[in-house]
Amino acid sequence: MFALRQATATAAARTRLVGSISIPSCNESHHVEKLVTYPSRKGKEFSSAPTMHGTTILCVRKGNQICMIGDGQVSKGSVVVKPNARKVRRIFPKGSSSESSTGGSSSESKEVKEDGTIVGFAGSTADAFTLLERLESKLEEYPGQLPRSCVELAKGWRTDKYLRRLEASLLVADSKHSFELTGNGDVLESHNGILGVGSGSFYAIAAARALIDVDGLDAEMIARKSMEIASDMCVYTNKEFISETIVTDVDNDENEGAESKDEKKE
Repeated sequence: MFALRQATATAAARTRLVGSISIPSCNESHHVEKLVTYPSRKGKEFSSAPTMHGTTILCVRKGNQICMIGDGQVSKGSVVVKPNARKVRRIFPKGSSSESSTGGSSSESKEVKEDGTIVGFAGSTADAFTLLERLESKLEEYPGQLPRSCVELAKGWRTDKYLRRLEASLLVADSKHSFELTGNGDVLESHNGILGVGSGSFYAIAAARALIDVDGLDAEMIARKSMEIASDMCVYTNKEFISETIVTDVDNDENEGAESKDEKKE
């Protein structure tokens, strides 16, 4: 009995586990049986298509200016598919005579002092435009209420069986608010007026936070300098920047201070 136990323990100790393949050790004269177990695969692992990489979108609020800026690079694997895609757009209120531009341009856009909502997206282009259309419908349903429109979009994005498959992230801003929307149902508003999405967003956000308190730099200057730094560090971000800017009559810093005082009174 003792010899049988010792032989069993020896055989178990000599069994080698390599990844998901279990290969029992045995003499060379005997047949080696391989027991292979395959790990479960999820949707994307069955696809041989290269992964679509992200971009960098940054939104900065300072003083009476709100600037959203994005690069133009579209990458597929190790190949740059397009260098001048337009990933920042402006949505105008329903019935407005102004129209947002739809064509891409390699040159940097000029400052626009019109109202409206500016949107930047990272991720799949088709998914982003689907979400953009949904956001437009929510803004028409709740005019002038960007927070509620974003919450309603996030609710549908999270619960709808079709929308939950969409892979994109959005930055949305108007003269009063700026939000980040994700497919997890998140509606995030920054405490310091700086938001970013995409592969190079952490570099851009860090640079913007360092520059936000520098005197003499407005929101657009901070956004462009931060994107320059991000493009130097992120291989999926180039220097073909396109921006949209909103200039308000009220200083954003003073407005935030007034809101905080109102909250304390309540």
